[in-house]
Amino acid sequence: MRRTYTGFGGQQKSGPAIPSPNIWNWPEVYETENRAQDAGGELWSALREETGGWAGLDVVDVGCGDGFHLRRFAEDAASVTGVEPHPPLVARARRRCAGDTRISVHAGGAEQLPLPDASADLVHARTAYFFGPGCEPGLAEAERVLRPGGMLAVVDLDFASRPYGTWLRADLPRYDPPAVDRFFAGHGFALRRVASTWRFAGRADLEEVLRIEFSKATARKAIADVPDLTIRVGYRLHTRRRPTGLVLP
Repeated sequence: MRRTYTGFGGQQKSGPAIPSPNIWNWPEVYETENRAQDAGGELWSALREETGGWAGLDVVDVGCGDGFHLRRFAEDAASVTGVEPHPPLVARARRRCAGDTRISVHAGGAEQLPLPDASADLVHARTAYFFGPGCEPGLAEAERVLRPGGMLAVVDLDFASRPYGTWLRADLPRYDPPAVDRFFAGHGFALRRVASTWRFAGRADLEEVLRIEFSKATARKAIADVPDLTIRVGYRLHTRRRPTGLVLP
């Protein structure tokens, strides 16, 4: 039986997972993008501040892709588990992290995490699945695998931030940023907006990344808008801690 998932803008999508055309179709170019992102470390710093860090803790990265962030978490964490629905990316992530006994990678989706109850201290998802209304099953799954006092951290792009958010809105006009913020606030999440910089080694890399992220018309506009090798990109960091005791109405 095919299942239904919700993507950007609340649009229903059928299939085993939400497609991610950028990394699914161009993993090598997406690697270039990952290396360019958060050049000043602002997003990682905000994540540590809002979650309290993950030193000695068990971390789950939902939608981990080819495992780019797993080793970063493993620098401090007791264990890191990557969960990814796309089999070729699962294989890439396992190759990337081979030999590190603290890291494991499992095939699976956000709505059915292949993990026991109360097995994680931090569940992290970056630009994966949790795009607003429709992701309630994934929120429930994250809550299930978190221990009392554990934290769910959802990182997504900020559509209200220029210039990257402007390009996103051009390609996704049905996406409603205020509605998404209200959705997360209504589900008990705190919000922190983070301004970050993507820095590329060369112009060809920057243009190639923009072409896999946007439609042809929007990519042309974005390329023309960027005069050098850096792009300012805004993020939304949503965090929610699982209660440690009985919560009464």
